[in-house]
Amino acid sequence: MKRYHTALTIAGSDPSGGAGLQADLKTFSALGVYGSTAVVAVVDENTAGVYGVHPIPVEFVKGQIRSVLSDVGADAVKIGMLHSRELILGVLDTLREYPLLRDIVLDPVMVATSGDPLLLPDAAGTLASQLIPYSRVITPNLPEAELLLGHRIAGQSDFEDAARALSGTGGGKVSVLLKAGHLDNAELTDYFYNAESGEMLRLTSPRVVTANTHGTGCTLSSAVAALLARSYGLNDAVRGAKKYISDAIKAGADYQIGIGHGPVHHFHRWWK
Repeated sequence: MKRYHTALTIAGSDPSGGAGLQADLKTFSALGVYGSTAVVAVVDENTAGVYGVHPIPVEFVKGQIRSVLSDVGADAVKIGMLHSRELILGVLDTLREYPLLRDIVLDPVMVATSGDPLLLPDAAGTLASQLIPYSRVITPNLPEAELLLGHRIAGQSDFEDAARALSGTGGGKVSVLLKAGHLDNAELTDYFYNAESGEMLRLTSPRVVTANTHGTGCTLSSAVAALLARSYGLNDAVRGAKKYISDAIKAGADYQIGIGHGPVHHFHRWWK
């Protein structure tokens, strides 16, 4: 029998479909990967804002992960926002039951678009000290990188040092894709530090002026996971994910979904 490439997303839901596990599943599908989910929270959300979060009990999240990995399996795992210390440790303990699973991509969601923190201080510390070192790749944006490092990143000229320093928070073994979307530059240059080879990649794309940027972080990290699931090398997976999100933003720029920040066009290769 033939088998699919598979990926598991451990994330919260977005009923408007642009972010969270819905964006992850769309990305997996667009990149040729069969997706499964472990839901950590049901979110009351649309393109205009977040109105409520209903956390799923930690033991139930752990059960979902075990049910998927013991049956469907996963060639890679993407992890989104984990809102508490208990949940972070529960997810980590469960993943450790499957030691052959090493392609783990963590999007360290710590700060809302409004600037409000999404994790309690003890949860942020646990994320940094426990889950980041267990991951293969992390994909922080600028505010998240500053929180993890404990100091300001002045601008693009600091990105290379910051990416290496972020790898150091994971014991020097975790690779870091530091995203530039929060800068005002006309071109966006993300920095990728490959901790396995010591290489530093600079990934540049033109900035697209659009309100449709909801779920870009979720989409990029799940694209990296999808391409790792398809056995891409680490550098090629990150390059491919960067191209995918850049094309998805460009293709979705002129559409209107909702009254706020709409989604990117996950299936831009297939339909308009």
